[in-house]
Amino acid sequence: MKVLVVDDDLVLSDVVTFTLEREGFNVVRAFDGEAALQVWEVEQPDLIVLDVNLPKLDGFSVCQRIRRQSDTPILLLTVRSDEDDIIRGLNLGGDDYITKPFSPRQLIARAQAVLRRAGRTPVPAVRQAGDLQLDPSRREVRLAGGEPISLTPLESQLLDYLMLNAGHVLTTDAIIERVWGAEGGDRDALRQLVRRLRSKIAQAANLSGVDAAEAPFVETVPGLGYGLIVPTAD
Repeated sequence: MKVLVVDDDLVLSDVVTFTLEREGFNVVRAFDGEAALQVWEVEQPDLIVLDVNLPKLDGFSVCQRIRRQSDTPILLLTVRSDEDDIIRGLNLGGDDYITKPFSPRQLIARAQAVLRRAGRTPVPAVRQAGDLQLDPSRREVRLAGGEPISLTPLESQLLDYLMLNAGHVLTTDAIIERVWGAEGGDRDALRQLVRRLRSKIAQAANLSGVDAAEAPFVETVPGLGYGLIVPTAD
């Protein structure tokens, strides 16, 4: 699924692009209003993340021109928090409005919500970390092209989060919040979930000729949390 990111702040544009690409979106970019219209016409994205304060042509004008020709979902992104600006952006056809600063989680949640309302529900991207591959839509994990191993929804969510942050340690609390959300979870439940996930990855490793005993994959960091050791079949 393709997203057009329009922002003249190169640092923020990089952050938004990285956040979206990490979630499996294909990102194209523009850095001023006129370029945004040109890229939109050529690329025909599924979603536009549009800054309001742009050179050459402001985001409100870009939003208005696009809305005259298309119902492409538009997520307005700006430092402006004045109610009049918010109302103006929505009246011109914006589908949602995020004020800076924002968190990557908020951006993804709002982008997905806008796409759902527009009937363009994104398909989860296949994750790849080394030779480990996760298909979230099928909830299957495989290693180096081996046979797929089925995962439960919680196992899939846990592995997805670990793969998104491969090579980094995630705190126990952060994992619990990501996997269980408002339904809640606890450290004992997480330990059991990690144990089951390790077993599933070990099955995939064995099918691929990898010695699971020498490749723990999911590392426990005492007093902190867990991290994914990127596996290879070498």
